[in-house]
Amino acid sequence: MQRYILKNKNKIAFLSGILIVIGFLSNRLFGQEALLKGALIIASVLGLLPIVIQAFQALRVKVVSIDVLVTIAVTGAFVIRNFEEAAIVTFLFLFGAYLEQRTLNKTRSAIKKLTEMAPESALKRTENGDFEETDVDEVEVGDVLLVKTGAKVPVDGTVILGEGSINEASITGESLPVAKEPGSKVYAGTIMDNGTIQITADRVGEDTTFSKIIELVEEAQDSKSEAERFIDRFSKYYTPAVLVLGVIVWVFSRNTELAITILVLGCPGALVIGVPVSNVAGIGNGARHGILLKGSEVIGDFSRLDTIVFDKTGTLTVGKPSVAEKEFYGENVEEALSYLASVERESDHPLAKAVLEDIGEASNYPVENTETVKGGGIIATVNGRRIVVGNPALMERENVRLNDKMKQDIARFEKNGNSLVLTAVDGELKVLMGVRDRIRPGVIEDLQKLKKLKVKNLIMLSGDNQGTVDAVSRELGLTKAYGNMLPEDKSEYIKRLIAEGRRVAFVGDGINDSPSLALAHIGIAMGGGTDVAIETSDVVLMNSDFGRLPHALGLAKATARNMKQNIVIAVGVVLALLAGVLFSDRVNMSVGMFVHEASILVVILNGMRLLKYRLR
Repeated sequence: MQRYILKNKNKIAFLSGILIVIGFLSNRLFGQEALLKGALIIASVLGLLPIVIQAFQALRVKVVSIDVLVTIAVTGAFVIRNFEEAAIVTFLFLFGAYLEQRTLNKTRSAIKKLTEMAPESALKRTENGDFEETDVDEVEVGDVLLVKTGAKVPVDGTVILGEGSINEASITGESLPVAKEPGSKVYAGTIMDNGTIQITADRVGEDTTFSKIIELVEEAQDSKSEAERFIDRFSKYYTPAVLVLGVIVWVFSRNTELAITILVLGCPGALVIGVPVSNVAGIGNGARHGILLKGSEVIGDFSRLDTIVFDKTGTLTVGKPSVAEKEFYGENVEEALSYLASVERESDHPLAKAVLEDIGEASNYPVENTETVKGGGIIATVNGRRIVVGNPALMERENVRLNDKMKQDIARFEKNGNSLVLTAVDGELKVLMGVRDRIRPGVIEDLQKLKKLKVKNLIMLSGDNQGTVDAVSRELGLTKAYGNMLPEDKSEYIKRLIAEGRRVAFVGDGINDSPSLALAHIGIAMGGGTDVAIETSDVVLMNSDFGRLPHALGLAKATARNMKQNIVIAVGVVLALLAGVLFSDRVNMSVGMFVHEASILVVILNGMRLLKYRLR
């Protein structure tokens, strides 16, 4: 019976409302005072049933809840035969609970949408080579699956056949389709925009990236921040205190209605609901934008940052060397580039790959008499010409003539943090290339946004040489930059910053820099959806998108502000109501309950604003 009543409490609230309206209309239109009284009594009893059940359940676990206060207040109203107050209070309480549930469900829309995206079936290859539809739970690692246009990718896997483009918004937050070909990774829950592919299952069930994201967001939404834990402790003592206050007022005033009104108005409903709804809405916004905030506790620490420390490679830079600057000398440059390409095709050095990508299509000549000079470069014979490819030291050893302009260019390239690739043909320098890891597109603008968000210190730590680090730092406008740092050096530096009283975040790849990620107040991983990034950090920027970092920090600050606003609203309303009932005649039980429920709705709607947050 209790379960049935609680299940239908929204219908009970609706019926109580109808009875109250019928009662007042019958009295106003036909003077039927007895009908008004009967309708109010029935409405009060019906409305009180679910409230009494919830109060009893709370008392069983030794908690004096809001339902207990309302039950006592409505019972008292019956004792003093104030049926109008009793009916209106119970209706407003139930109707307020209904509005709370509806609006709270909206704040959890992000996780609901994620869950709805979860794939349920897959086309699995059978022993005879055909593909049959099967439940996604029956797919095992190593199975071959077919994904057609418009279908959801059922598991994390690797493309083995076919091409197409996939919408990975559920994983990365990025709406633009991503091209896939044999060897590409695909993730469960993403959608095949066009094309048909076959994949082998790498991770299935709860091990998929999509499942881990859902689990992470659910855990984050259920976790409690420091503010929430304080409010839980506060409510534990505050609610009984209101009960005691009501008793004291009655003892001294012998005014039962006043004491009952204090019980109703002192309910801390908005205070209890205000902070959780802000956190849930903030985490939901982050999930929709490819930002995973691992819990409410993270939001508080994140919002107070004053220092962000960055790893360089793969975080501020692309993580892939490319030709950034080049100079040509003399005639027959195209021929020299063909000789250079021919020599570099013989090498597997990262600089060689960068040079070949920059040159593109070029004539291929046979390479003879190849000599590799350790730490210097390569000397070879190409098309009967002596070709020297390497650094300035090798050029000097091979007596390659360098004029003043060439020397100035070399010095400038080195100052800009380049690794140099010089090419000489028969003792004459023809090509100078500067290869370096390029700055991520948009990083400079994103760092400016972080400064506007009151991050005072932007620091870079890198294992690269100090010259390269200084060049990147100058380009980005960082506060400080340190090179030649091993992972243990980075973690020691983080410890020093924390000892100085800084509130520190570390941004890295989640693998090499795991000690620093763990030590910092906030570890931020350039995730790309990897297991390590999700497990070792506090915040994950999916798809390794640095541009999401300013949004993440702005969202954390907005969420923290929103929490404080809700606390002020909740406490302010309770104090104003108590002052009104004690020092004026304008606030009664019905008015107080109406304002009380309205304040709950206000804090929920205020929290819901975070769902639409965007960094200005």
